[in-house]
Amino acid sequence: MNRTIRTARTARTTRPVRAAAHALAIAGLVLGLGACSAESVDEAVGKAVDTAVDEKYEVTYEVTGKSVDEITYHGGGGEAMDPKLETVTSPTLPWKKTVELRGIMPPAVMPMALDAGGADVTCTITYKGEVIKEAKGEGMLTAGGCVAVSPIAG
Repeated sequence: MNRTIRTARTARTTRPVRAAAHALAIAGLVLGLGACSAESVDEAVGKAVDTAVDEKYEVTYEVTGKSVDEITYHGGGGEAMDPKLETVTSPTLPWKKTVELRGIMPPAVMPMALDAGGADVTCTITYKGEVIKEAKGEGMLTAGGCVAVSPIAG
């Protein structure tokens, strides 16, 4: 009976490791097929990674400052290697949005401001109450923003 319990525990702890190893083996096989185009290899690897690491997590984006013309962000759609971007034009500041992402998809928010008098923009990404990325921009044209590593991946 004691041996049965140990075997069940071992199976539970090795299952995620096996799933990740399986995904990596598939990715290696796909990469090894020389006849495939680079684009299809990227798609296959992205899908294998999405399947292996499909855990969901929430982040909150915040943008403050003045004269922000538009905010583009990863809203959770698309694939890990090709996230769908969402855009808000003429946002009211301060702007705040909580989104659900998955796997290795990086949280990203990119405000853009064009102001001859000088724009002043700050963006932050918060995960579980902790700021994981913050950036500031000043000047006539301010673009860029905050891109963080997925907390699931790192």
